[in-house]
Amino acid sequence: MKTKLPIFFYAKILFAVFILFSYLAHGNIFTQFDFNTTIRLQDSISRQFDGLFSWFSVVGGFEIISIVLIIILILKRKVFFGVFALLLYVLIHLIEVFGKVFVDHLPPPHFLLRTEKLVDFPQFHVRLENSYPSGHSARAAFISIIIILLIGKSKKISKNQKYIFWIVLIAFDVGMFVSRIYLGEHWTTDVIGGALLGFSLGLLVLIF
Repeated sequence: MKTKLPIFFYAKILFAVFILFSYLAHGNIFTQFDFNTTIRLQDSISRQFDGLFSWFSVVGGFEIISIVLIIILILKRKVFFGVFALLLYVLIHLIEVFGKVFVDHLPPPHFLLRTEKLVDFPQFHVRLENSYPSGHSARAAFISIIIILLIGKSKKISKNQKYIFWIVLIAFDVGMFVSRIYLGEHWTTDVIGGALLGFSLGLLVLIF
């Protein structure tokens, strides 16, 4: 139990930072920062990458991440772990909806949108007036921190293999976070808020 206390502590700290950051986002003190960051990012990256970044929108969607999570839970074969993970996964989306209803933070204007439609199957989206926090960022952070820590605890994977997996997962998160801003789907503050939410609740899963 003592080995799990640091995880619980870090999860609480991250969630507290998320609440504080949400309050600041509601006050719109990051408006200029958000706009400048998006413009600079779009000016720095070629439009040739629109398609690549748009794939992150597909991979980070509710359907794909849910399937990955279910596969992890089946492989883990622990009832309490599975139930707790699913409850926290649902909680992420409830908090996302709550934030998009009550945090006064409008999404980027349409002229900044660069997302390409790559697939034609039905997708679940939370479409509300406000954009805070980013659901894609929250899901990516949630699933990646779980996988990172499970890999770290595994005795079947060599140290070098663990490093490779960790680098891939970190690159996935960075790509997801950057894509949400570059594509004009979210402001930087939306992405930061989503990442804080996902990482904090993802850490809690590892208590079991």
